[in-house]
Amino acid sequence: MLELVGVSKRFSKRLDAVEKFARALGADVAEHTVHAVDAVSFEVRKGEVVGLVGESGCGKSTTSMMVMRLLDPTSGIVTFDGEDIGSIPAREFAKSPMRKRIQMVFQDPTESLNPRFTAVRAIADPILRISDIKCWAAVRARCEELATQVGLPLELLDRFPHQLSGGQKARVGIARAIALSPELVILDEPTAALDVSVQAVVLNLLEDLKHSLGMSYLFVSHDLNVVRLLCDRVIVMRSGKIVEEGSAEGVMDSPKSDYTKELLAAIPHPPH
Repeated sequence: MLELVGVSKRFSKRLDAVEKFARALGADVAEHTVHAVDAVSFEVRKGEVVGLVGESGCGKSTTSMMVMRLLDPTSGIVTFDGEDIGSIPAREFAKSPMRKRIQMVFQDPTESLNPRFTAVRAIADPILRISDIKCWAAVRARCEELATQVGLPLELLDRFPHQLSGGQKARVGIARAIALSPELVILDEPTAALDVSVQAVVLNLLEDLKHSLGMSYLFVSHDLNVVRLLCDRVIVMRSGKIVEEGSAEGVMDSPKSDYTKELLAAIPHPPH
């Protein structure tokens, strides 16, 4: 369904005030180039959950943003269902028919919701923007159906984000992501900002939705315990590169990379 071939992303770091002053005095000060993602290649098959793991700053979120077409790759090919979506500029992808087929659940359920939108308006946003449903009564009915699917009580639909708990806001974000019946959903650490007790509930919900709606997930996380539970395959990234890839069971139980071994060794274990 999804394939990345040699995908890279480079950012130019602007000169700070001291560097600009030094350059003005004739010093040889060059702009820095940061290789956030370096020649990454992998695929996600239909109905599969692929975990993208690594420490903060390893490039996993940048990779997911390029898949989501919120960032343009510097080089490489991104294809979805055989179509080269990487060549469509990010600012134009919102108008592409592919937009509704790839959706995202963002990391922070509070920051990713418009504080001026009620829960129902937030869920309705992609429906109003992309689908052919324009009658508000039909949109409202669809939002109520989605709320029921994600376990959000209907009486909360007219509340604003500040009136909802973290778990309830997470459900709004998930309902919004599945509103257009996407085939691929990118989960960018969807439980990182939630209490531990709520995390398990949300993960179970995501697992149920995957089976009931037949979706594929690209699951971005640094929590290897969660990845073990939810993912079929795991891709380990470090410094913008893939250092290991394999089945979740294989990577977790028999890691080949020293870096993967370090990540696994860092998992906290409860005292006996």
